[in-house]
Amino acid sequence: MAALVFIGFMGAGKTSGARAAAAALGARALDADRAIEERLGTTIDDYFASHGERAFREVEEEVVSELLEAPPTPVLSLGGGAIGSGRVRDLLSQHTVVLLDVDADTAWRRCGGRRPLARDRERFEALHAERAPLYSALADAVLLDPGPETVRHAAGALRSLPRGVKLVWAQAGSEQYPVYVGDVLDGEFWPLDGRRFVISDEAVAPLHGNALPEVEATLLMAPGEAAKTLGTVEGLLRGLARAGMARDDHVVSLGGGVVGDVGGFCAAVYQRGVPVVQVPTTLVAQVDSAYGGKTGVDLPEGKNYAGAYHQPAAVLADPRTLATLPEAEVAAGWAEVIKTALIAGGSLWEAVRRGTAEPDAATVLACARTKLAVVARDERDEGARQALNLGHTVGHAIETVTGYTRYRHGEAIGLGLLAALTLSGQPALRAEVAVLLAARGLPVQLAGDVDLDETIAAVQRDKKRRGGRVGFVLVEGPGDVRTGCPVAEDELRGALEELR
Repeated sequence: MAALVFIGFMGAGKTSGARAAAAALGARALDADRAIEERLGTTIDDYFASHGERAFREVEEEVVSELLEAPPTPVLSLGGGAIGSGRVRDLLSQHTVVLLDVDADTAWRRCGGRRPLARDRERFEALHAERAPLYSALADAVLLDPGPETVRHAAGALRSLPRGVKLVWAQAGSEQYPVYVGDVLDGEFWPLDGRRFVISDEAVAPLHGNALPEVEATLLMAPGEAAKTLGTVEGLLRGLARAGMARDDHVVSLGGGVVGDVGGFCAAVYQRGVPVVQVPTTLVAQVDSAYGGKTGVDLPEGKNYAGAYHQPAAVLADPRTLATLPEAEVAAGWAEVIKTALIAGGSLWEAVRRGTAEPDAATVLACARTKLAVVARDERDEGARQALNLGHTVGHAIETVTGYTRYRHGEAIGLGLLAALTLSGQPALRAEVAVLLAARGLPVQLAGDVDLDETIAAVQRDKKRRGGRVGFVLVEGPGDVRTGCPVAEDELRGALEELR
């Protein structure tokens, strides 16, 4: 019997999480640490003190292996160090492994001084950093907010997770939803009940429409940023009404970032709001725009000037769809990967800078986790989420003044990243990012006929300005970005001139 097995670092809440999942599923949870203490006849702390960690790990491996070979209950929770055993890791492949993610500061606050391996803060943080990649590699599902209420919401999705597909459970304000990454478009699996009304574009629908289960109606728009208008939205809304869509049905946005924004906006306003399932088919959408609930369209005065926050009911990101993209579209999406890696730092940045990251499920999953963790802290751009705007202030201005036709979105964002790094006073990092962009065939110089005065004026109209001032996202280093930074007009002009 395959079980749900909860793993994670000390203080992640594995025991309470497993109990919450079991209660939601009408089952019983078993905590491996309690089983180990029964075998030992004493507490783990006392056994650690009298016999040492090595002796404890031998007993732990034996007990946990027995539980995984023949689970006595459908929900198990393991101690934080159990995954150090190769035998345990092999047995976990037979089960659905759920990682409850917890940062080092939170873990220390919960455990510091109260567990054998939580006596020394520096060693504790080093152990957290050491184990984190192993937890991620083993996990079939990741819960970024590991509280019992979140686990209860996610339990059904965890239990029905298709084999080989990864899940990240997203939370934004009061909204929660599953993000599936992998070979998930098979014509059968679907996360929502109700009739499906597809919004796609004329290029994507013929390629991927047949990968969806039966749909009630498919409405098409022209491809490209030029179609991201209120006129397009009106046509689609009227199409949904003529097709008989009701409030217990849902929209499926099948396509890239433009379709995702437009389809999500239609869902947000149709009959004052219906669910939307995002099915991103481009790299920029799979690593960035499909998550977080921002929807909208462009006005001649500015990018995304009309829109709404409307969190998806689910996201299905199948990297196999990227094989149908022109090479230039994949390259444009890579600019968002670089942006996300700069925000995340750590292993994602190292993989990107070394050139070992590829446009695949692992990269999509890492980028999705990064963005969703930020959105969980700030759904509506009041603080932390503004970090995701790195490179976008100048990038959006470039798109606006060139009429959304000269540069693909990712190409403009790449140029915006270089400007942001100039403004950050990071010449070495700027040079490194320029090499990464150029290696993917992305532009690293702004066309000479792009008017700098118009671009500066477009920056000043950025929709995220507060108190009449545009706050820039600047970079201290990979993994360390600062929001709301003031930039003088002459500094901005200098950064744009350097792009020339």
